[in-house]
Amino acid sequence: MADDGAGSAPAGTDRIVAPVSGATDAGERSLRPERLADFVGQRPVRANLEVFIAAAARRGEALDHVLFAGPPGLGKTTLAHIVSRELGVGFRATSGPVIGRPGDLAAILTNLQPRDVLFIDEIHRLPAVVEEILYPAMEDFKLDLIIGEGPAARSIRIDIAPFTLVGATTRAGLLSNPLRERFGIPLRLEFYDSSELQTIVQRGAARLGFEITAEGAGEIAGRSRGTPRIAIRLMRRVRDFAAVQGVAAVDAAAADAALKRLNVDEKGLDSMDGQYLRCIAESFQGGPVGVETLAAALSEARDTLEDVIEPYLMQRGFVLRTPRGRVLGAAAYQHLGLPAPAASGQMALPWTDADDGDDNGDADER
Repeated sequence: MADDGAGSAPAGTDRIVAPVSGATDAGERSLRPERLADFVGQRPVRANLEVFIAAAARRGEALDHVLFAGPPGLGKTTLAHIVSRELGVGFRATSGPVIGRPGDLAAILTNLQPRDVLFIDEIHRLPAVVEEILYPAMEDFKLDLIIGEGPAARSIRIDIAPFTLVGATTRAGLLSNPLRERFGIPLRLEFYDSSELQTIVQRGAARLGFEITAEGAGEIAGRSRGTPRIAIRLMRRVRDFAAVQGVAAVDAAAADAALKRLNVDEKGLDSMDGQYLRCIAESFQGGPVGVETLAAALSEARDTLEDVIEPYLMQRGFVLRTPRGRVLGAAAYQHLGLPAPAASGQMALPWTDADDGDDNGDADER
């Protein structure tokens, strides 16, 4: 469940179904597994890590550098901690935006003990000048530093202890090729299925000391967007409702009632998602409609739509992104209880964004 790097979060990330870490997730850390055997989900990643860790421990060497990629909230930070525990070595954590100068990274690297794990969250946000320092450190365990300025400047090389760099990124495409190629163990995390999330919810409830039935845990899991962080967040809020209402054991009905009060429906959509879908359906006849037009109609920033609202809707097929703009999928009409127009007629609608200042018609949709 990777924590975000430093920096301002986009608007909308305070939603209860937002996958990024927030201030309300402080208690989440106490529910994280500490060993690979206790980690739920990500079977291929877990199986490969077991082999690589066992091989490195048998040789008495530092584990090769590891890159965890995938959407936020899936367990990248948790796995980084587990790697250090399984190896029995020290753990040092930082994030890409925090390391602003080569000297900052040099100070961290020179203080590492042999075989320690250095975890860099949001590693794609490292400044280019800092990346240049990382290359020889990752390959040869050496630091190339410039001492002095002007004509008196000289380069020195410092040996550092062999270490394992564990990088986490939510946007692997933004990593430079030289940095990506230096990770010997690239691993991608995928969304969880409902049965895995149900197990996570049941384990979390046991550790928090409240009773939940399998059906109640399944109700929470089904609305968690395939993301453990959201499942744990919803579970903690359901526990609050149960405690105040005097519910001894949270069943499916109690969980459903609590989640409805949180405006999280059976598909995991909240009020912001519903407003987005209804805007396209009712104001723009299902699309296509440009993202700039949508942003103006919803009084939201374009980045908020693209980074916060749309990813899950597109993953579930509620929204389709085309060269002409956003179009509602059949799943959206079914969810909203509206009749779906004929596909051919929908896609043949003329473009009508010319009067809203979206001059390029979103032809460069990202």
